[in-house]
Amino acid sequence: MKKGLLSGLVVVLAGLLTWLLLFWQPQNGHQVPATSSLGIAEAPKGGDFILDSYRGQIDTRSLRGQVLILYFGYTWCPDVCPTSLGFLSAALDQLSPEELQQVQALFISVDPERDSLDHLRSYGEYFHPNLLGITGTHEQLERVAAMYGAAYRHVKQESATDYVVDHSADLYLVDRQGQLRTTIRHGTQPGEILAAIRAALNNN
Repeated sequence: MKKGLLSGLVVVLAGLLTWLLLFWQPQNGHQVPATSSLGIAEAPKGGDFILDSYRGQIDTRSLRGQVLILYFGYTWCPDVCPTSLGFLSAALDQLSPEELQQVQALFISVDPERDSLDHLRSYGEYFHPNLLGITGTHEQLERVAAMYGAAYRHVKQESATDYVVDHSADLYLVDRQGQLRTTIRHGTQPGEILAAIRAALNNN
């Protein structure tokens, strides 16, 4: 009897260990939502768009010849955006002045109600002088997000901020010809981001 019980316990523990090794991931307080729950497109194709900045309208067609790096987020984001933008900033810092002139990073705010153009200016420049904050109407933002396979949703909460914005947290690299070259996953280290930017600059 005891031998059978012990054997059963061993099987259960072995199954639990297998599950932990293959499937378990630690949770944190501000984890990026699963992309499937946000309805992200399967095969984003990218495309041109016009959004607003403190400099005026930014039309990506006027940025041909430069490598663009897009990130969708919002300035009230507690930790995901600062982490992503911090990694991007560290990569940009390693570019030479000549390389940096050929790169434009765009922070696309999906919270236009709270993120004014002046606030986006100071927020972007806090991370890097090359990071330009832009936004638009929700109709515009939804269209741009869909083109790039990004997504976001406003979630009401009982707090001083009234709501938070769940959003995807990848970087989108656009080549000199305006084509979406690659999606850089959230958490990618600065060295890998730098390598992807330089590959785009060299058309590799």
